[in-house]
Amino acid sequence: MLEHYFSIVILSIIQGITEFVPISSSGHLVLLHNILPELKINELAFDVFLHTGTLLAVVVFFWSDLVKIFINWLRNLLKMNFRATEARLGWLLIISTIPAVAAGYFFEDLIEKNLRSNLVVAVMLVVVGLLFLLAEYYSKQQQVIIKLNWKNALFIGIAQAAALIPGTSRSGITIIAGMASKLKREDAVRFSFLISVPIVLGATIKKIPAISAAIFDGNLLSFSMSAIISFITAYFVIKYLLIYLKNHSLNIFAYYRFVLATVILILYFI
Repeated sequence: MLEHYFSIVILSIIQGITEFVPISSSGHLVLLHNILPELKINELAFDVFLHTGTLLAVVVFFWSDLVKIFINWLRNLLKMNFRATEARLGWLLIISTIPAVAAGYFFEDLIEKNLRSNLVVAVMLVVVGLLFLLAEYYSKQQQVIIKLNWKNALFIGIAQAAALIPGTSRSGITIIAGMASKLKREDAVRFSFLISVPIVLGATIKKIPAISAAIFDGNLLSFSMSAIISFITAYFVIKYLLIYLKNHSLNIFAYYRFVLATVILILYFI
């Protein structure tokens, strides 16, 4: 029993970190499944609770921004008095969400069946790590979020859709796309966090019917622990990552991804 709760704590902390730090949650799960004792609970339900925790973290952290965006977007939709800046940002978030929704609907099962392997994870860790280095070297970081246009938002959304491939990192690929759209690094990170809300919320809602029975099978304590721990971890990760990336490059995360890929490849071939 102690091993069970130890695994829950470790997995929840790692999920809280890797949901937003661009180092790939799937890459770490590959390692952890080789190290930690196997969980004796419904994995689908556990995954939903982990993502619910990280979703709540980003919603709580950006609550005032999200409320302003939603209210002004709704007023804009209803032709009422609204603040153009927040309303426009609401439309940009919607545009950025569309590609990932479409990709998830049409390709999620295909990707799950054909691309969920240690080798794919390792390759994508390296590929996205190299993109970090290129983005830092070549991107013109001049713009703030509100200067994005619909084409930029769509481009970032397409990048988010590519995060369905294991090892990519949703936050990592969208930060790169944001910087490629001339966003300042900290604004690219902020936009990446904001567009995670509808995607994670939609994925969570989609899985609720499948886990309704599992929630009440005697493991509610385990599921609740996972949500609380991932929430607390993710909240502080968001807070300090925004501060860190304001003055530091993505290079350290690229090098970390290279090391992680090497370890995974060693495990793959031995």
